[in-house]
Amino acid sequence: MMGRLLGHSPGLWQWVAWPVLCPTRAAGSKAKNTQDTALQMADAGKGAFRNERRPTNFDKKVLIWSGRFKREEDIPRHIPYEVLNTARNIIRTKACHIMIALTVLGCVTMIIAGKELSLKDQRLLGVNTEKKAKWRAKVEKGQEVAVGKSQ
Repeated sequence: MMGRLLGHSPGLWQWVAWPVLCPTRAAGSKAKNTQDTALQMADAGKGAFRNERRPTNFDKKVLIWSGRFKREEDIPRHIPYEVLNTARNIIRTKACHIMIALTVLGCVTMIIAGKELSLKDQRLLGVNTEKKAKWRAKVEKGQEVAVGKSQ
């Protein structure tokens, strides 16, 4: 009968009819929330450092490199994880920018070196051909010496 009144709407059933028909369950969840907050208040000292951690030497260097702290003595004994995570992200971003700059610098250097060598007419194909010709001459000399010793 309640379904006919509410028009078979599950959302309306959850928000209107359930607390009316089952007040003890609705009150129980509120009571549970109050107990949870009471336990949190009683154990406030226990969970104080739950989201904080003691930084290692590398973490301290990361915090200094990221600019969060100026000196190692300024770093507190416990640091929130979010602060350390932000510092790591900053360092990660700086490292990526440095790698991008070095890659562009290397590409420009290779382009300049290639153009200079092409002006001197030292192309890779010509260098490889000369190298292979030297190897062939060395192999032919070795074969002539081997034939001369066998006779």
